[in-house]
Amino acid sequence: MTTRISTPLRNTVIAAAVFALCASASSIANPTSTAASSKSAPTAKTSSGLKVDYQKFTLANGLDVIFHIDRSDPVVAVNLTAHVGSAREKAGRTGFAHLFEHLLFLESENLGKGGLDKMTARIGGSGANGSTSQDRTNYLQTVPKDALEKMIWAEADKLGWFINTVTDQVLAKEKQVVKNEKRQSVDNNPYGHTSYVIDKALYPADHPYNWQVIGSLEDLQNATVDDVKEFFRRWYVPNNVTLVIAGDFDTVQAKKWVEKYFGEIQRGEEVKPQAKRPGFVKETVKLYHEDNFARVPALTMVWPAVEQLHPDSYALEVLAHYLTQGKRAPFYQVLVEGKKLSANVSTRNDTSELAGQFVLNVRAFDGKTLDEVASAINEAFALFEKEGIADKDLTRIKAGQETQFYNSLSSVLGKSAQLAEYNYLIGNPGYVEQDIKNILAVTAADVMRVYEKYIKGKNYVATSFVPKGKQAVALSGSTKAEVAEEKIVQGAEDAVDPNINATYTKTPSKIARDKEPAYGPTASVKVPAVWEQTLKNGLRVYGIQNNEVPLVQFEIVIDGGLLLDDPQKVGVANLMARMMTQGTAKKTPQELEEAIQQLGAMINISARTEDIRITVNTLARNYAATLALVEEILLEPRWDEKEFALQKQNILSQIRQQEANPNVVASNAYNKLLYGEDNIRSRNLLGSIESVNAISIADLKTYYSKNLSPSIARMHIVGALPKASISQSLAGLNQRWLAKQVTIPAPSKAKVPSEAKIYFVDIPDAKQSVLQIGAPALAATDKDYYAAQVSNYIFGGGGFASRLTQQLREGKGYTYGINSAFSGSKSTGEFKITSGVRSNVTLESTQLIKQILQDYARTYSDADLATTKSFLIKSNARAFETANAKLGLLENISKYGWSANYIKDREQIVKSMSIEQIQALSQKYLDPNKMIWLVVGDAKTQLPRMKELGFGEPVLLNKPREESK
Repeated sequence: MTTRISTPLRNTVIAAAVFALCASASSIANPTSTAASSKSAPTAKTSSGLKVDYQKFTLANGLDVIFHIDRSDPVVAVNLTAHVGSAREKAGRTGFAHLFEHLLFLESENLGKGGLDKMTARIGGSGANGSTSQDRTNYLQTVPKDALEKMIWAEADKLGWFINTVTDQVLAKEKQVVKNEKRQSVDNNPYGHTSYVIDKALYPADHPYNWQVIGSLEDLQNATVDDVKEFFRRWYVPNNVTLVIAGDFDTVQAKKWVEKYFGEIQRGEEVKPQAKRPGFVKETVKLYHEDNFARVPALTMVWPAVEQLHPDSYALEVLAHYLTQGKRAPFYQVLVEGKKLSANVSTRNDTSELAGQFVLNVRAFDGKTLDEVASAINEAFALFEKEGIADKDLTRIKAGQETQFYNSLSSVLGKSAQLAEYNYLIGNPGYVEQDIKNILAVTAADVMRVYEKYIKGKNYVATSFVPKGKQAVALSGSTKAEVAEEKIVQGAEDAVDPNINATYTKTPSKIARDKEPAYGPTASVKVPAVWEQTLKNGLRVYGIQNNEVPLVQFEIVIDGGLLLDDPQKVGVANLMARMMTQGTAKKTPQELEEAIQQLGAMINISARTEDIRITVNTLARNYAATLALVEEILLEPRWDEKEFALQKQNILSQIRQQEANPNVVASNAYNKLLYGEDNIRSRNLLGSIESVNAISIADLKTYYSKNLSPSIARMHIVGALPKASISQSLAGLNQRWLAKQVTIPAPSKAKVPSEAKIYFVDIPDAKQSVLQIGAPALAATDKDYYAAQVSNYIFGGGGFASRLTQQLREGKGYTYGINSAFSGSKSTGEFKITSGVRSNVTLESTQLIKQILQDYARTYSDADLATTKSFLIKSNARAFETANAKLGLLENISKYGWSANYIKDREQIVKSMSIEQIQALSQKYLDPNKMIWLVVGDAKTQLPRMKELGFGEPVLLNKPREESK
């Protein structure tokens, strides 16, 4: 799946597999809603008590409309899903479905150029977004409920009043944006071409899954406006579209709006379902590719399997989970624990509408061959055949699916995606009941049956992706895969003029569509009720009761993290955190893992720059048992020698892999430039090869005994339990976790550069240049911190409303995404611009960024301020919709001492902001002449040009290309 912007969307293709055991569920929607009480409203209800209330109706033109009521927050999700993905394309015209995902945001007849993005900013929307899969394309966002009519009007304009706005110039520019997306996600990414190689081998040339969703650069370049219009008129018709509206709204009024704005759009040619067609491998195929960005070899094996909702897909899901997830998994026992070939083994059952594939992926340790891996895979399969799957393993897997199901319902956007998916697949949004039955019906015998039917002894496709010059470690008998790699050529793309307006005859309408609808009644933010408590041992507890789903999420944050690492042994905090979940004094690593999974819970411990964080997600009914495990993990660590060796090897492998990932390379280099080598904040949290090799278990024990104290800890909890229950549950932790004195080192602040300088890190043949540009700035506790964030909205923080995006992406097509942000903690902060730009416009991109920085304060307008205020105030309506958002509220209260109502205080800051304030903040913190300018890209072609930026001779931070190994 590809998305319009770099923020990943939930892949709705997996939704059917996560509707699971729901014995304790309450109604998902408000049972008193108009939709729920309508006689025409079908209801999916399981024997376990789950209800999914919805109303579905179909307009005369064939548009399916689904309403779902959720009154927990004053917001509405609007999701328009077209049943057209890459599978509807023609050979030689690939990438059109995804191209349309981009084009449909640019302009329509009545919203005008960039109209949807401008409206999104004004109404406080989540950011209009979209995604494309092999089977469908969706367009979606969440908005305050007072903007619902505006969104219905805008979505209708996409379907009926859009295609005339597509011109040669518009198409040329958006081709460049899509190419940049491909470079970012595929060409410039380790192992990025794997899916391309697999699908070409798994599906015949005439199969609609033979090509990638994003298409080929050549096909995109060859696309004409006539091609694009033909594609739109065939597939973007009401009888091939589902509109879902989910949230807090009046269904009677919404139905009138839908009929008003969508009703006159003409029905299109009949769209027939495509035939199910599994992949086919006549004989096992082995292919290899030398990957420019890989540092360790990766083996991927894929077997043809069944499509989505096929009866066998449920047992294949369980099989995929059982084979590789957890310490009981056969592949873990053989490849990870036994032969120590890898720490990264996974299987998954990928299902789409027409076909599916069962995927096994192993990323081996450096120095291992993929023949060794293949041999171990055979041993792991043999172990599975011998032992099968026990009933208790089925139980724990299904418990995890239940928790995953409820998590998927934590937002109205997630609910809308699931309803749309069932509708376009089988025409029944309420298929949840049968889906649950299918999952519950899976037996151990079913799991073994599908293994023997689809995997055992069957032909497969195997790909070996190996580092450059390491063909010898590929699987024996592999032939070279055909992978087209783009050459870096200056001036290869034609310039585009974003200021040219399309000329066309407007499409007639029965209503006045050129006037944006008015707002409904104002939607104001609902600040959740927050309770606080401090235990006798010093642990501060902050909670919000949230009964939307029967879940509890909590985190225990212990200050310190990387800041308490020994500079000579960086990586101890990270390694200690990972070891905490590898068993307890009472439980072996496997026993602890199984205890967590039987509860359907997730317990994760991680180190960050400023803290150690215990993160927990569990069913409300299992909260007490889950907390007991957290207490045992926290207070009774095991320090298992064998697990220590495995974790250490895993981290070393991660560090090696980071060395060729352009984005990680950029972040590590930037932190060193920002803070200086002597500041612990400049270090990689994982450590270095040398420092990790030097770490012993004794180092972990010392860090644990000295630094983990309730006196510097905070607990945040959100879920379907009252304060009294939470308080009572903490008695053991209060009594057993004893406080100690821990001193966090005084902050060493970064120095603002006296002059700008360009730094360059060479990654040979990089298809994009990663840019990180910025300087030290405000701590989160500074009185001007939020005001500075406000000032950045139009510059680079406002997504498609920002100048960086409008000029570098929408204007020039230089990038897929660019943003800027002020970020800070209690003691430090920074301002940073980040982007990936196509290699041959590295200089031009930095020149344009420099110009925007120089012009920003001078050109900031009344309209800019109005847009900023409108977005930041209206978007507060959706500020606390999800459990994660509520946890974020508690984090800000506990860390910074802000009041529970701080969002209202911020509204006042926004309302009182003036142009003069924004200009002053911009001049102080957005000075291009006092910034670090870091470029990570291909030095051979781009380094010499960078001196034209005007900041002196660029400094190369790593060895010249010819010296690199």
